[in-house]
Amino acid sequence: MACHAMLVFLVLVGVVLGCAGNAAHAQTPPWPENIQIVLDETKPLEHPQGNRLPIYLWPALNPGKLDDARAEELVGLLKQRGIGLISSWNHADMAASLAECLPVARAQKKLGVPINVNASGPMYSFFDGSEETAHMGADGKPFFDESFGTKTMGCPFRLEQRIAPIRQRMEAFADAYAKENLPLGFVFTDWEIDGPLEWNRGWDASKKCTVCQKAFPQLNDFMAYQQELRRLRSRLQRLAYAEPMRDRHPQVLVGNYAMYPHNGYRYWYDYFEKFVDGQPALVDQNARYRHWANDFEDSGYTFAMPVIYPWSWCWNWYDFQPGDYRWFYNGLLVASDAGQCAPKNVPVISFVHWTTVDIGLTERESGPLPGAEKAQQMSESCYQELLWHMLLRGTDTFFLWCSPQENRKEVQMLYPVWAAAQAYGEFLDNGTPITFDTPKQPGPVVSGLRLGNRVLVRRSDFTDTREPVTATVNGQTISIPRADGQCQIIELGATPK
Repeated sequence: MACHAMLVFLVLVGVVLGCAGNAAHAQTPPWPENIQIVLDETKPLEHPQGNRLPIYLWPALNPGKLDDARAEELVGLLKQRGIGLISSWNHADMAASLAECLPVARAQKKLGVPINVNASGPMYSFFDGSEETAHMGADGKPFFDESFGTKTMGCPFRLEQRIAPIRQRMEAFADAYAKENLPLGFVFTDWEIDGPLEWNRGWDASKKCTVCQKAFPQLNDFMAYQQELRRLRSRLQRLAYAEPMRDRHPQVLVGNYAMYPHNGYRYWYDYFEKFVDGQPALVDQNARYRHWANDFEDSGYTFAMPVIYPWSWCWNWYDFQPGDYRWFYNGLLVASDAGQCAPKNVPVISFVHWTTVDIGLTERESGPLPGAEKAQQMSESCYQELLWHMLLRGTDTFFLWCSPQENRKEVQMLYPVWAAAQAYGEFLDNGTPITFDTPKQPGPVVSGLRLGNRVLVRRSDFTDTREPVTATVNGQTISIPRADGQCQIIELGATPK
């Protein structure tokens, strides 16, 4: 009888403990799938991050509604990994949006990391489809330019009335953070197919628009037209977005996808852009690098955001063998341009992606290039070498974009490079790039950062050559041996170590 009573007691204790355990488990819901993937595929940094910017990952965005304790837990886990959690603003339901964003912001302030925001939502749209924003034909009827894949692209000279409502959205969110003494640290937008754009058939549409003809009589001069549209585009971004952020949060890094200082040419095309014969461009094999007006300086932005993706049409631009060099070459052109042209006080936060962005074989409106073939995927090693070279040519940190089905693999590819690079923090903080040259043929490619009498270098080879290569650094010649997959530190006047 005593044994039976003891057995009953033990069973009851087990049930109680089991219920308590289940209750505790129920009180700790799982992280959203995108967040869990990031936590699974990364680990706490082995080298201190210092004051360098975090790495930004598209999957580490929008964790949902968290209470303060749960938000602090997540921000803490990501801080250990050097990852910046991002919250998105939704002006359609500002109260609900702030209920999700502010607990994260409070946690970020408490733990001493930047408060990061995606402000893309409130930026859309200047071209809202209203007749007031349309082009006007000679027959007095409104029309839109549909060559960008949207039916709302209208007259670039009829957007003044759209500034105030978009600015008010931005001000409302910026004020909400200021009211709680939550200083914004990093705010970006992914603002693309909206506002004045000169590409595709945009120029032709303006030539047919009576409003454009009156506002800008130099319509037959593409360079002048481009300069004017980029001035208007920069003004919209400054007044509606950059100024509201900076006025309330003076130290904020604020910027937009694809906006960065450059040398006057753009070495890539976005998915919605087409080359039009007759427009000014540099010719490089089958590539046409478009002339690009200076649109960064007047935007009010405080960080640069170049885009380094393997766009599928790049494969047919070049005839390099091995094919990996086609991707590496184009990516390094973009990264070098931004790194060289960005002022010292303007961080370069580069959008990156590994999986081929398949936009088809067509480069020109007239049809595919002769002999065009399906692009071959860039190798994993080539992509990671490119990332290293970007860091040694002025990129301060990365911003990964990817689709949900790519989350895991893209994080696996990018994060280890950034994490390993933290071992060279003193070079990343204070080093000066030794070169921005991009070899015109496959072979050894060298990038590096000089710090005093030391040079951190990376050599990547696209041929079988084993011989050392030389580079001139601060007036001295250094010899760089082949060292696949490794960085080297070379003392000026000494041998590598």
